[in-house]
Amino acid sequence: MQALRIRLENITKTFLHRVKGRVTAVDDVVLEVLPGELLTLLGPSGCGKTTTLRMVAGFETPSAGRIFFGADDVTDLMVNQRHLGFVFQNYALFPHLSIFENVAYGLRVKKLPGPEIGRAGAEVLRMVGLEGYEQQFPNQLSGGEQQRVALARAIVIRPQVLLFDEPLSNLDARLRVHTRGEIRRLQKSLAITSIYVTHDQEEAMAISDRIVVMNHGRIVQVGSAEELYFRPRTEFVGRFIGKINALPGRVADGGAAGPALNVLGASYRLTGPVPVRAATGDIRVYVRPEMVQITSDLSAADFRARVAERTFLGEKVEYGLDARGCRLWASLPTSAAQETFSVQQEVGVRLSAEHLLLLEEETAP
Repeated sequence: MQALRIRLENITKTFLHRVKGRVTAVDDVVLEVLPGELLTLLGPSGCGKTTTLRMVAGFETPSAGRIFFGADDVTDLMVNQRHLGFVFQNYALFPHLSIFENVAYGLRVKKLPGPEIGRAGAEVLRMVGLEGYEQQFPNQLSGGEQQRVALARAIVIRPQVLLFDEPLSNLDARLRVHTRGEIRRLQKSLAITSIYVTHDQEEAMAISDRIVVMNHGRIVQVGSAEELYFRPRTEFVGRFIGKINALPGRVADGGAAGPALNVLGASYRLTGPVPVRAATGDIRVYVRPEMVQITSDLSAADFRARVAERTFLGEKVEYGLDARGCRLWASLPTSAAQETFSVQQEVGVRLSAEHLLLLEEETAP
Protein backbone atom coordinates (compact mmCIF):
# COMPACT_ATOMS: atom_id res chain seq x y z
CA MET A 1 0.00 0.00 0.00
CA GLN A 2 1.41 3.38 -1.01
CA ALA A 3 2.03 5.84 1.82
CA LEU A 4 -0.51 8.64 2.03
CA ARG A 5 -0.07 12.42 2.14
CA ILE A 6 -2.21 14.38 4.65
CA ARG A 7 -3.16 18.04 4.12
CA LEU A 8 -4.84 20.40 6.54
CA GLU A 9 -6.10 23.50 4.76
CA ASN A 10 -6.93 26.46 7.01
CA ILE A 11 -8.36 24.31 9.80
CA THR A 12 -10.14 26.18 12.60
CA LYS A 13 -12.05 24.80 15.58
CA THR A 14 -14.10 26.92 17.96
CA PHE A 15 -15.99 25.82 21.06
CA LEU A 16 -18.60 27.55 23.15
CA HIS A 17 -17.39 27.52 26.76
CA ARG A 18 -19.88 28.14 29.56
CA VAL A 19 -17.49 30.53 31.34
CA LYS A 20 -15.06 31.76 28.67
CA GLY A 21 -17.61 32.10 25.89
CA ARG A 22 -16.38 31.35 22.37
CA VAL A 23 -12.93 29.76 22.45
CA THR A 24 -10.75 29.17 19.39
CA ALA A 25 -8.87 25.95 20.12
CA VAL A 26 -7.26 25.68 16.65
CA ASP A 27 -6.74 28.82 14.58
CA ASP A 28 -6.31 28.64 10.78
CA VAL A 29 -3.82 25.75 10.74
CA VAL A 30 -2.19 24.93 7.41
CA LEU A 31 -0.10 21.76 7.48
CA GLU A 32 1.14 18.97 5.22
CA VAL A 33 2.27 15.55 6.45
CA LEU A 34 4.51 13.84 3.91
CA PRO A 35 3.94 10.21 2.82
CA GLY A 36 5.43 7.80 5.36
CA GLU A 37 6.46 10.62 7.68
CA LEU A 38 6.16 10.59 11.47
CA LEU A 39 5.21 14.15 12.34
CA THR A 40 4.76 15.28 15.95
CA LEU A 41 2.47 18.00 17.26
CA LEU A 42 4.25 19.50 20.27
CA GLY A 43 3.22 22.22 22.65
CA PRO A 44 1.97 23.07 26.15
CA SER A 45 -1.42 22.01 27.48
CA GLY A 46 -4.23 23.84 25.71
CA CYS A 47 -2.19 24.71 22.62
CA GLY A 48 -4.56 22.88 20.24
CA LYS A 49 -2.47 19.81 19.38
CA THR A 50 -4.94 17.18 20.60
CA THR A 51 -7.90 19.01 19.03
CA THR A 52 -6.01 19.04 15.73
CA LEU A 53 -5.36 15.29 16.02
CA ARG A 54 -9.01 14.61 16.83
CA MET A 55 -10.09 16.52 13.72
CA VAL A 56 -7.74 14.44 11.58
CA ALA A 57 -9.23 11.31 13.18
CA GLY A 58 -12.82 12.45 12.70
CA PHE A 59 -13.70 12.70 16.41
CA GLU A 60 -14.16 16.46 15.95
CA THR A 61 -15.47 18.38 12.95
CA PRO A 62 -13.61 21.57 11.91
CA SER A 63 -15.51 24.83 12.23
CA ALA A 64 -13.72 25.89 9.04
CA GLY A 65 -11.21 24.40 6.61
CA ARG A 66 -10.74 21.04 4.92
CA ILE A 67 -8.77 17.84 5.60
CA PHE A 68 -7.39 15.67 2.78
CA PHE A 69 -6.01 12.13 2.82
CA GLY A 70 -4.21 12.02 -0.50
CA ALA A 71 -6.65 13.48 -3.05
CA ASP A 72 -9.71 12.58 -0.96
CA ASP A 73 -11.53 15.20 1.12
CA VAL A 74 -12.27 13.38 4.40
CA THR A 75 -13.49 16.39 6.38
CA ASP A 76 -17.05 15.12 6.70
CA LEU A 77 -16.33 11.39 6.83
CA MET A 78 -16.98 9.33 9.96
CA VAL A 79 -14.03 7.88 11.86
CA ASN A 80 -14.63 4.35 10.57
CA GLN A 81 -14.55 5.61 6.97
CA ARG A 82 -11.05 7.12 7.19
CA HIS A 83 -9.05 3.87 7.32
CA LEU A 84 -6.84 4.94 10.21
CA GLY A 85 -5.44 3.49 13.41
CA PHE A 86 -5.58 5.41 16.68
CA VAL A 87 -3.43 4.75 19.76
CA PHE A 88 -5.07 6.31 22.80
CA GLN A 89 -3.41 7.77 25.88
CA ASN A 90 -5.25 5.38 28.22
CA TYR A 91 -4.87 2.36 25.86
CA ALA A 92 -8.71 1.84 25.72
CA LEU A 93 -8.38 -1.94 25.81
CA PHE A 94 -11.44 -4.13 26.33
CA PRO A 95 -10.92 -5.67 29.80
CA HIS A 96 -13.24 -8.64 29.15
CA LEU A 97 -11.47 -9.69 25.94
CA SER A 98 -8.23 -11.65 25.64
CA ILE A 99 -5.17 -9.99 24.15
CA PHE A 100 -5.75 -11.75 20.84
CA GLU A 101 -9.40 -10.67 20.73
CA ASN A 102 -8.44 -7.09 21.57
CA VAL A 103 -6.07 -7.08 18.62
CA ALA A 104 -8.51 -8.91 16.34
CA TYR A 105 -11.45 -6.64 17.14
CA GLY A 106 -11.02 -4.35 14.12
CA LEU A 107 -10.61 -7.32 11.80
CA ARG A 108 -13.80 -8.91 13.07
CA VAL A 109 -15.65 -5.61 12.52
CA LYS A 110 -14.44 -5.78 8.92
CA LYS A 111 -15.89 -9.33 8.78
CA LEU A 112 -12.66 -10.92 7.56
CA PRO A 113 -12.49 -14.73 7.40
CA GLY A 114 -11.38 -16.50 10.58
CA PRO A 115 -8.12 -17.92 9.16
CA GLU A 116 -7.09 -14.48 7.89
CA ILE A 117 -7.83 -12.95 11.30
CA GLY A 118 -5.74 -15.65 12.95
CA ARG A 119 -2.76 -15.07 10.67
CA ALA A 120 -2.90 -11.27 10.91
CA GLY A 121 -3.32 -11.29 14.69
CA ALA A 122 -0.43 -13.70 15.24
CA GLU A 123 1.83 -11.71 12.89
CA VAL A 124 1.24 -8.37 14.55
CA LEU A 125 1.67 -9.81 18.06
CA ARG A 126 5.07 -11.12 16.93
CA MET A 127 5.92 -7.66 15.59
CA VAL A 128 5.28 -6.01 18.97
CA GLY A 129 6.98 -8.77 20.98
CA LEU A 130 3.85 -10.27 22.52
CA GLU A 131 3.90 -13.74 20.96
CA GLY A 132 2.52 -16.19 23.52
CA TYR A 133 0.33 -13.58 25.22
CA GLU A 134 -2.75 -14.35 23.10
CA GLN A 135 -4.88 -15.78 25.93
CA GLN A 136 -3.83 -13.27 28.59
CA PHE A 137 -6.15 -10.44 29.64
CA PRO A 138 -5.27 -6.71 29.92
CA ASN A 139 -5.23 -6.74 33.75
CA GLN A 140 -2.51 -9.43 33.63
CA LEU A 141 -0.14 -7.19 31.64
CA SER A 142 2.17 -4.36 32.65
CA GLY A 143 1.59 -0.83 31.40
CA GLY A 144 4.23 -1.22 28.71
CA GLU A 145 2.72 -4.48 27.51
CA GLN A 146 -0.75 -2.94 27.42
CA GLN A 147 0.63 -0.11 25.31
CA ARG A 148 2.04 -2.65 22.85
CA VAL A 149 -1.37 -4.32 22.63
CA ALA A 150 -2.91 -0.93 21.81
CA LEU A 151 -0.28 -0.41 19.13
CA ALA A 152 -0.86 -3.90 17.70
CA ARG A 153 -4.62 -3.28 17.55
CA ALA A 154 -4.02 -0.02 15.66
CA ILE A 155 -1.68 -1.49 13.02
CA VAL A 156 -3.30 -4.92 12.47
CA ILE A 157 -5.92 -3.37 10.17
CA ARG A 158 -3.09 -2.01 7.96
CA PRO A 159 -4.28 1.61 8.20
CA GLN A 160 -3.23 4.33 5.78
CA VAL A 161 -2.86 6.78 8.67
CA LEU A 162 -1.64 6.13 12.22
CA LEU A 163 -2.45 8.60 15.02
CA PHE A 164 -0.98 8.72 18.54
CA ASP A 165 -2.45 10.77 21.40
CA GLU A 166 0.29 11.04 24.08
CA PRO A 167 0.66 7.23 24.09
CA LEU A 168 3.58 7.07 26.54
CA SER A 169 2.39 9.45 29.25
CA ASN A 170 1.37 6.61 31.62
CA LEU A 171 4.74 4.83 31.46
CA ASP A 172 7.79 5.34 33.65
CA ALA A 173 10.80 7.19 32.23
CA ARG A 174 12.92 4.16 31.26
CA LEU A 175 9.99 2.35 29.65
CA ARG A 176 9.04 5.48 27.70
CA VAL A 177 12.49 5.56 26.13
CA HIS A 178 12.28 1.89 25.13
CA THR A 179 8.70 2.09 23.84
CA ARG A 180 9.23 5.21 21.76
CA GLY A 181 12.06 3.39 20.00
CA GLU A 182 9.72 0.48 19.25
CA ILE A 183 7.06 2.83 17.90
CA ARG A 184 9.62 4.52 15.66
CA ARG A 185 10.90 1.16 14.38
CA LEU A 186 7.44 -0.18 13.60
CA GLN A 187 6.24 3.03 11.97
CA LYS A 188 9.24 3.12 9.65
CA SER A 189 9.07 -0.59 8.79
CA LEU A 190 5.39 -0.24 7.88
CA ALA A 191 5.83 3.18 6.17
CA ILE A 192 2.54 4.48 7.59
CA THR A 193 1.99 8.24 7.54
CA SER A 194 1.71 9.12 11.23
CA ILE A 195 0.83 12.05 13.48
CA TYR A 196 2.02 11.91 17.07
CA VAL A 197 0.92 14.24 19.89
CA THR A 198 3.02 14.91 22.98
CA HIS A 199 4.00 17.70 25.37
CA ASP A 200 7.37 16.02 26.07
CA GLN A 201 10.12 17.80 24.13
CA GLU A 202 12.69 14.99 24.45
CA GLU A 203 10.16 12.41 23.25
CA ALA A 204 9.28 14.57 20.25
CA MET A 205 12.94 15.11 19.34
CA ALA A 206 13.74 11.39 19.61
CA ILE A 207 10.85 10.02 17.57
CA SER A 208 9.99 12.55 14.87
CA ASP A 209 10.95 13.23 11.29
CA ARG A 210 9.57 16.74 11.78
CA ILE A 211 8.06 18.58 14.75
CA VAL A 212 5.21 21.10 14.66
CA VAL A 213 5.40 23.48 17.63
CA MET A 214 1.98 24.89 18.52
CA ASN A 215 0.87 27.66 20.89
CA HIS A 216 -2.47 29.41 21.32
CA GLY A 217 -4.00 27.18 18.64
CA ARG A 218 -1.49 28.26 16.00
CA ILE A 219 1.59 26.72 14.40
CA VAL A 220 4.66 28.61 15.59
CA GLN A 221 7.38 26.70 13.73
CA VAL A 222 7.83 23.44 11.80
CA GLY A 223 11.17 21.70 11.40
CA SER A 224 13.45 18.86 12.39
CA ALA A 225 14.64 18.53 15.98
CA GLU A 226 18.00 20.04 14.99
CA GLU A 227 16.38 23.02 13.23
CA LEU A 228 14.10 23.82 16.16
CA TYR A 229 16.90 23.48 18.71
CA PHE A 230 19.65 25.38 16.95
CA ARG A 231 17.57 27.77 14.82
CA PRO A 232 14.38 28.67 16.71
CA ARG A 233 12.50 31.57 15.15
CA THR A 234 10.75 32.84 18.25
CA GLU A 235 11.41 33.22 21.95
CA PHE A 236 8.65 30.69 22.68
CA VAL A 237 10.27 27.95 20.56
CA GLY A 238 13.71 28.70 22.00
CA ARG A 239 12.43 28.35 25.56
CA PHE A 240 10.13 25.37 24.89
CA ILE A 241 12.65 23.19 23.05
CA GLY A 242 15.43 22.41 25.52
CA LYS A 243 17.08 24.82 27.97
CA ILE A 244 18.22 28.27 26.92
CA ASN A 245 19.77 31.34 28.56
CA ALA A 246 18.13 34.76 28.19
CA LEU A 247 20.72 37.50 28.73
CA PRO A 248 20.43 41.29 28.67
CA GLY A 249 22.00 42.86 25.60
CA ARG A 250 22.08 45.90 23.37
CA VAL A 251 22.72 46.38 19.66
CA ALA A 252 25.27 49.13 19.04
CA ASP A 253 26.44 50.87 15.88
CA GLY A 254 29.61 49.16 14.78
CA GLY A 255 30.33 51.52 11.90
CA ALA A 256 31.44 50.09 8.59
CA ALA A 257 31.86 46.63 10.11
CA GLY A 258 28.14 46.43 10.85
CA PRO A 259 26.18 46.28 14.11
CA ALA A 260 27.75 44.95 17.29
CA LEU A 261 26.03 43.20 20.15
CA ASN A 262 26.94 44.05 23.72
CA VAL A 263 26.29 41.25 26.23
CA LEU A 264 27.33 41.48 29.89
CA GLY A 265 30.11 43.91 29.08
CA ALA A 266 31.50 41.99 26.10
CA SER A 267 31.07 42.94 22.44
CA TYR A 268 30.27 40.51 19.61
CA ARG A 269 30.04 41.13 15.88
CA LEU A 270 26.62 40.11 14.59
CA THR A 271 26.71 37.60 11.73
CA GLY A 272 23.01 37.33 10.89
CA PRO A 273 20.00 39.62 10.36
CA VAL A 274 18.90 41.85 13.21
CA PRO A 275 15.18 41.71 14.09
CA VAL A 276 13.43 45.05 13.76
CA ARG A 277 12.71 45.19 17.47
CA ALA A 278 16.44 44.75 18.22
CA ALA A 279 17.65 47.64 16.07
CA THR A 280 17.80 49.96 19.06
CA GLY A 281 17.50 49.75 22.84
CA ASP A 282 17.80 46.92 25.33
CA ILE A 283 17.02 43.40 24.11
CA ARG A 284 17.24 39.80 25.23
CA VAL A 285 19.97 37.61 23.76
CA TYR A 286 19.62 33.81 23.82
CA VAL A 287 22.29 31.11 23.98
CA ARG A 288 22.13 27.37 24.70
CA PRO A 289 23.96 26.20 27.88
CA GLU A 290 26.28 23.87 25.93
CA MET A 291 27.43 26.86 23.85
CA VAL A 292 28.71 28.63 26.99
CA GLN A 293 32.42 28.02 27.59
CA ILE A 294 33.93 28.47 31.04
CA THR A 295 37.60 28.51 31.98
CA SER A 296 39.84 29.14 34.97
CA ASP A 297 42.02 31.36 32.74
CA LEU A 298 40.43 34.73 33.53
CA SER A 299 42.69 36.56 31.08
CA ALA A 300 41.23 34.59 28.15
CA ALA A 301 37.59 35.33 29.03
CA ASP A 302 34.99 37.65 27.51
CA PHE A 303 33.72 38.39 31.02
CA ARG A 304 33.88 36.91 34.52
CA ALA A 305 31.33 35.05 36.61
CA ARG A 306 31.09 33.16 39.89
CA VAL A 307 29.89 29.57 40.16
CA ALA A 308 26.67 29.55 42.19
CA GLU A 309 25.52 25.97 41.49
CA ARG A 310 27.06 22.74 40.27
CA THR A 311 24.94 19.71 39.33
CA PHE A 312 26.43 16.40 38.22
CA LEU A 313 24.08 14.65 35.75
CA GLY A 314 26.15 11.68 34.63
CA GLU A 315 27.01 12.49 31.02
CA LYS A 316 27.23 16.22 31.76
CA VAL A 317 27.75 18.78 34.51
CA GLU A 318 25.53 21.86 34.73
CA TYR A 319 26.87 25.07 36.22
CA GLY A 320 24.75 27.99 37.36
CA LEU A 321 26.85 31.14 37.03
CA ASP A 322 26.29 34.61 38.46
CA ALA A 323 27.52 37.27 36.03
CA ARG A 324 26.75 40.93 36.75
CA GLY A 325 23.56 40.02 38.57
CA CYS A 326 22.43 37.68 35.80
CA ARG A 327 22.07 33.88 36.12
CA LEU A 328 23.80 32.07 33.25
CA TRP A 329 23.72 28.29 32.73
CA ALA A 330 26.61 26.33 31.23
CA SER A 331 26.55 22.62 30.38
CA LEU A 332 29.84 20.76 30.05
CA PRO A 333 30.32 17.10 29.03
CA THR A 334 31.68 14.81 31.74
CA SER A 335 35.25 13.76 30.98
CA ALA A 336 38.30 12.79 32.94
CA ALA A 337 40.20 15.44 31.00
CA GLN A 338 37.47 18.09 31.42
CA GLU A 339 38.32 20.94 33.77
CA THR A 340 35.97 21.07 36.76
CA PHE A 341 34.87 24.06 38.77
CA SER A 342 33.67 24.41 42.36
CA VAL A 343 30.91 26.50 43.89
CA GLN A 344 32.02 30.09 44.63
CA GLN A 345 34.97 29.80 42.23
CA GLU A 346 35.50 32.78 39.95
CA VAL A 347 35.64 31.69 36.31
CA GLY A 348 36.00 33.21 32.89
CA VAL A 349 33.16 32.95 30.37
CA ARG A 350 33.47 32.88 26.58
CA LEU A 351 30.62 33.12 24.07
CA SER A 352 30.71 32.78 20.30
CA ALA A 353 28.85 35.33 18.16
CA GLU A 354 27.54 32.59 15.84
CA HIS A 355 25.71 30.94 18.76
CA LEU A 356 23.99 34.10 20.03
CA LEU A 357 20.33 34.26 19.02
CA LEU A 358 18.08 37.29 18.62
CA LEU A 359 14.55 35.91 18.58
CA GLU A 360 11.22 37.46 17.76
CA GLU A 361 8.80 37.67 20.67
CA GLU A 362 5.55 35.82 20.07
CA THR A 363 2.43 37.86 20.67
CA ALA A 364 -0.63 36.13 22.10
CA PRO A 365 -3.79 36.25 19.96
